[in-house]
Amino acid sequence: MWNLNNQTSYGVQKRLITGLIVIFLALAVQDGFFDTNAEDFAVPEKSSALIIATKTRPTVLPETRVVRVVDGDTIVVLINGGQEKVRLIGVDTPEIFDPRGSAQCFGEEASTFTKSLLESKFVRLEADASQDDRDRYGRLLRYVFLADDILVNQKIISEGYGHEYTYRRPYKYQTEFKNAEKGARDSQKGLWELDLCKS
Repeated sequence: MWNLNNQTSYGVQKRLITGLIVIFLALAVQDGFFDTNAEDFAVPEKSSALIIATKTRPTVLPETRVVRVVDGDTIVVLINGGQEKVRLIGVDTPEIFDPRGSAQCFGEEASTFTKSLLESKFVRLEADASQDDRDRYGRLLRYVFLADDILVNQKIISEGYGHEYTYRRPYKYQTEFKNAEKGARDSQKGLWELDLCKS
C-alpha cells in the first residue's frame, strides 16, 4: 500500500499515473476516439492550387443559383426570392462596358470564361469580414465557390482572365490570388500572352 506521506512513494505514484494517462491517450488516438482528419493538416500540392486548404475553406455555406453573368467579375444570383448583384472579391477583369469608350482588351474573353464556369450553376457565396458587405454600387462582395470547392475568383486569375485586385485592405485569400496571378503571368496565359493587349 502506498504511503502518501512518503515523498519517494508519492513521486513514484505521480510517474505511474502520468504513464497511464499517456498510454490511454495513445490508445484513444489510435482507435479514433479523437476525430482527427489528416485532410485538415494536408498541404495542397502545387497542381491543386485552386483547391483552398481545408483549414481555410469555409464551413457549410448555403447554395444559391447564378441567374446571369454580367461580366468577368460580376454575377447576378438568386437570394431569398430576389436577385442580387455580386462583385467577386480580389479579382478584376477587363471591362466589356466601358463608359469611356470601347470594351477593354480581353474583356469579352473574360466574360465568356466566367459564363462557362457559372451560368445557371449552383454556387456558394462567402463574405469576408475584412471587406465591406457591399461596394459603392450596392453589389454584394463575395467569394464564389463551385460545388467541387473550386474558388472561382482564384480560377479566373490563374487562367489569365483577370488580375489580383486589392481594394484598400488585404483580404482572406490575398496570398493565394497573388500567387495565381504570378503563375498566369509566368505562363503567359490569357491576357498575359506576350503583346496581346499592347496597342
